[in-house]
Amino acid sequence: MTQPPHDEPTARSQEELREQVEHTRHELGDTVQALADRADVKTRAREKAVAVREQAGAKAQEWSGQAGAKAQAWSGQAGAKAQEWSGQARAKAAHVAHTVEEKLPEPVKEKGAAAAQGAKEKAAQAEQVWQDKAPQQVRDHRAALLAGAGAVLVACLLIRRRGKR
Repeated sequence: MTQPPHDEPTARSQEELREQVEHTRHELGDTVQALADRADVKTRAREKAVAVREQAGAKAQEWSGQAGAKAQAWSGQAGAKAQEWSGQARAKAAHVAHTVEEKLPEPVKEKGAAAAQGAKEKAAQAEQVWQDKAPQQVRDHRAALLAGAGAVLVACLLIRRRGKR
């Protein structure tokens, strides 16, 4: 606040002097309020805490969104890989099963059919457990995974029985 020197007249009339006094009172009141606000450490600390809390909430929301997007991307990639591997396993199992079936004698084929029936029953039980406990994203690709696993299981049983003979 700048003040003119004391030896120079500042007002030309009493009315102008009153206006200057009122203006000075306003400025002084604003200055006192600003100083009081700065001196009120408790209020400033609360305001800072609110600002930090809001900033932390915004960051948490941002990070949560990023984490969700990454999880979704990884889930999609995992599903694609599982389908790919299931298809490969299914193809290999079918080839092995066909090769083994051509070379097996009739009594062994009958035993294999009985084993296959048992494997189907176990697969049905496994599917029920799968439905109860698997996450939704994994369940979406269950048919491909179960078909591949079932084919591999049957092929392994047939090969194992062939080796015991």
